[in-house]
Amino acid sequence: MQTIRGFRDILPKHIPLWQKVEKEATCLFEAFGFKEIRIPILEKTELFARSIGEVTDIVEKEMYTFPDRKGDKLTLRPEATASIVRSYIQHKMYATDPVRKFFMIGPMFRRERPQKGRYRQFYQIDAEIFGVESAYIDSQLIYLLNELFKRLGLSGLSAHINSLGCPKCRPSFQKALLDFLESKKSRLCDNCTRRMDKNPLRILDCKVLDCKEAIADAPATLDCLCKECEDHFNTVKATLEKQGVDFIVDKSLVRGLDYYTRTAWEIQTTTLGAQSAVAGGGRYDGLVKELGGPQTPAIGFAIGFDRLVEVMEQIDKAPEEKPLDLFIVSLGDTAMEKGYLWSCKLNQAGIRTEMDFRGKSMKALMKRANKLNTQYVLIAGENELTENTIILRNMNTKEQVSLSLETLIPELIKILKK
Repeated sequence: MQTIRGFRDILPKHIPLWQKVEKEATCLFEAFGFKEIRIPILEKTELFARSIGEVTDIVEKEMYTFPDRKGDKLTLRPEATASIVRSYIQHKMYATDPVRKFFMIGPMFRRERPQKGRYRQFYQIDAEIFGVESAYIDSQLIYLLNELFKRLGLSGLSAHINSLGCPKCRPSFQKALLDFLESKKSRLCDNCTRRMDKNPLRILDCKVLDCKEAIADAPATLDCLCKECEDHFNTVKATLEKQGVDFIVDKSLVRGLDYYTRTAWEIQTTTLGAQSAVAGGGRYDGLVKELGGPQTPAIGFAIGFDRLVEVMEQIDKAPEEKPLDLFIVSLGDTAMEKGYLWSCKLNQAGIRTEMDFRGKSMKALMKRANKLNTQYVLIAGENELTENTIILRNMNTKEQVSLSLETLIPELIKILKK
C-alpha cells in the first residue's frame, strides 16, 4: 500500500522543524493578541464558491468536491479564510465584540497537479483580523510576517504590495481593463477569454506565458484608486517605511481570490538565491457581509507551511535532535520489571527515558544506548540489585557513580534535571 498521489507522510525526523515553526508562530501571534481557532476540514461547497469566486481555478477545477448520501455538495477546505468568516458569522462573534484576531494551523486540500513543493494535502498557517478598517492593521500584519520569518532565519525578505481598490473605484478600473483586454483578445488563452465577461481581474493572475506577455501593459488598479483607497495605501507604505520593512509596490499583484479589496501582498525571500513567495494576504472588507453577516472590515494572510519548511531545510535551519536523557540497561527478569517501573516514574517526571524489553545482552544494550544518543545509562543487573546499588554511567565523560536503590528515583531526577 502507498500514499495517495499528492499526499505524503511527515516523518518523525522532520517533525522538530515543523514544531519549531509552529512554536515561533504561536508565540508571536499570541504576543500580537491573536487567539487560536480550529475549524472543520469539510464544509459546504457553496461557502467556497461564494467567497473564493466561481470563476477561479480553485473552484472550477482544484477543489475536492463530492456529494454526500443526501446529495449535498461538500468540499475539503482549499483555504481557511472562508471557514473562519463562516465561524465568525455563525457564532455571532460580532455581537459581543466585532474586533477579533484569530490564527489557525492545519491542512488544506486542492486537487492540482502534484509537483515538488506542491501537494494535494498541504499545510497553512493562517491569521485573520475582523472589525478593524485602519491601514495600520494592514502594515502590522506585513510587519508581523516579516518578523516571524526573521526569527526563523530567513533572509532577503521583501513585501510585494498593491492596492486592489474598493467597490467605489473598482468599476472604473474594470472598464479600463476590459477595453484593454478587448484589444488583446486574440492573444489570450481560452480560460482568459471566458473570464473576460465574468471576472476580468482574474486574467491578470494568469500563468500562461502568452497571456502574461499580452497583458504586460494592462491598466493597473493603482491608477484608478479613489481618494479613500489612495490615502489608505499611502498610510500602509509610510508605516512600513518607518518600521524598516522592505517592500516593493507591485502593480501586477492581484492575488488569486475574488474577495480581496484594497491592500494585497506577498512576502518573498531570496534565501535560496531565486525569489520565492512564502506568504500572501490582503484585505477583504466585503466578505463577511457577502456570507450573511453584518458589514465588517477584515484582513488576513496565509503562510505556505510546506514551502517554508522546504526553504528552512535547505538553509539548514532544522533544530538539532535532543539527546535521550536516560537509557536503562536491565539484565534479567527482576531487573526488567524494576526498570520498567523506574522508567514510567521518570517519564512522568519529564525525564526522557527508554529501555529495551527484548532481553538483549549487555553489549547489545550499550550499543542501543549509543544509537539513541543517550546522555546517561542506568545499569541494573542481578548483582546490582542484590547489593542494593545501581550504576549510573555518563556516556559523555565515561564517569560512573553508584546510587542507592532506596533513593534511586529522587537522585536520578536531581542529576538529570540539572
